[in-house]
Amino acid sequence: MRRATLGTLLAGLMLVCPGATAEAKSVQDVTTEPAGYLAHETVMALAMAVPAPPTPGSAEDVADRTASARLAALEDTDRWLLATRHAELRPALALSHFDCALGFRIEAAEAPRLVAILMRVLHDANEAAELAKARAMRARPVGDDPERRACQVVTAAQRSTPSHPSGSASVGRAYGEVMAALVPDRSEAVLEIGRQIGVSRMVCGMHYPSDVSDGATLGLGVGQAIIASPGFEADATAARVEIDAARSAARTSPACAAERAALSIALP
Repeated sequence: MRRATLGTLLAGLMLVCPGATAEAKSVQDVTTEPAGYLAHETVMALAMAVPAPPTPGSAEDVADRTASARLAALEDTDRWLLATRHAELRPALALSHFDCALGFRIEAAEAPRLVAILMRVLHDANEAAELAKARAMRARPVGDDPERRACQVVTAAQRSTPSHPSGSASVGRAYGEVMAALVPDRSEAVLEIGRQIGVSRMVCGMHYPSDVSDGATLGLGVGQAIIASPGFEADATAARVEIDAARSAARTSPACAAERAALSIALP
């Protein structure tokens, strides 16, 4: 059986999370923060719980390849363009992915605490995915088919990197979990964007569906562990001040109409 029980895993992770209580930090302290929120042991436990990729030639593997081939029909559509945008996951830029779900725009330059939180989330989610990838090699769709287009520029070396689990799906889901905790009244829409970032990787031809599903489950675990970790709430309190200021400014994104159109396209 490939699937792990997330609730059981998270209960065990609470035993290995670091126990020291972090003090609230000023904006000037952002650059001195540790790389992530989670102890290496916690990240490792999450990574080791990721199931192995489907066995080549198995029913799940065949279903993955069939679904991925169908998604090539979305090339150059609005959904393809959104997937191209979702490929950017650096926090100061990826923050804009959530503008429409939030209903207001947050400028990264005016939200250093929020960007710092997402930097730490990126570190933990990406590290967990890389540890999981190191356990087994599964080629990407664009690696299995050298003629397959990607929605981003990829080198030959990048085409040959592991596909399972999807690190981008892990990061997107972890971003969504943390953003939903910070803005709970918009949680449903925010979580959906975190999920769609993973879907975008399938549209891009960079991952198979089970890579994205397992990556998203990993990101869920990372996000929930971060929210429960020491020090997060102090950072969150500071970030909510920035979020409230952005909400009051009532800036909106000109990209929302295009995003709605893209997300209305059904996957083939």
